[in-house]
Amino acid sequence: MTRELPTLWRVVHWVIIVNFAVQVFYGAYMVFFVMVPPGHVGPLGGAAGLLPPDQMMARRLYANETWVAISGLSVYLAVTEILPRQLKGILGSKKD
Repeated sequence: MTRELPTLWRVVHWVIIVNFAVQVFYGAYMVFFVMVPPGHVGPLGGAAGLLPPDQMMARRLYANETWVAISGLSVYLAVTEILPRQLKGILGSKKD
């Protein structure tokens, strides 16, 4: 549906989508590669006990930030891309 928008709004639309995507990738990078015990990569599993409490809290905050970004991107795409296409299909079929 972005083809129907004026150029400025199309740019704003894509800036919002890219911003959400960057937030998702940054949060995942921080959770799985930065906030981990030395020599460990990926999900913690049993290594969670090796993290100090303040680092574990920071890791959880990054994880929450990532989920908020994923949710925001999902809602934004649903409202701006999916819903208009669904409504266009429904309203278009009723006109026939």
